[in-house]
Amino acid sequence: MINRVVLVGRLAREPELRYTPNGIAVVTFTLAVNRTRTDKDGNRVADFINCIAWRKTAENIANYVKKGHQLAVDGQITTRNYEGKDGKRVYVTEVLAERVEFLEPRKDARNTVPNENDAPPVNSNNSKPVNQPSDPFARETKPIDISDDDLPF
Repeated sequence: MINRVVLVGRLAREPELRYTPNGIAVVTFTLAVNRTRTDKDGNRVADFINCIAWRKTAENIANYVKKGHQLAVDGQITTRNYEGKDGKRVYVTEVLAERVEFLEPRKDARNTVPNENDAPPVNSNNSKPVNQPSDPFARETKPIDISDDDLPF
């Protein structure tokens, strides 16, 4: 069975950060995701999808993302239910955001959010990742003589 969701959209409202009685951070937010179709006036139709994130991801979202910011969310659809104040059963379907990417351009380098799964940082001219060895043949002026017999495949 597969339960995987990938969304790219804009935050429809400010994220709401709370903590469980055990001190675990949880944030809820709504992502506005455009559909491919348009309405009769030619405007894009959007779905408003409720999302939830936990722990460090929740704190990062609450601290660094505002209404209108663009996000990419990778997660899964979850359902839960609880008894409402009126005594009726309330059913909730939402996306459990397991990985979130902030897609807005950074105005300040201090707005970067470290993530344990992130790739190595990229240098300022975005040409290659930091710590990647330089091209050993960059200064070579003569053609490199390689025949098909020299290739390992």
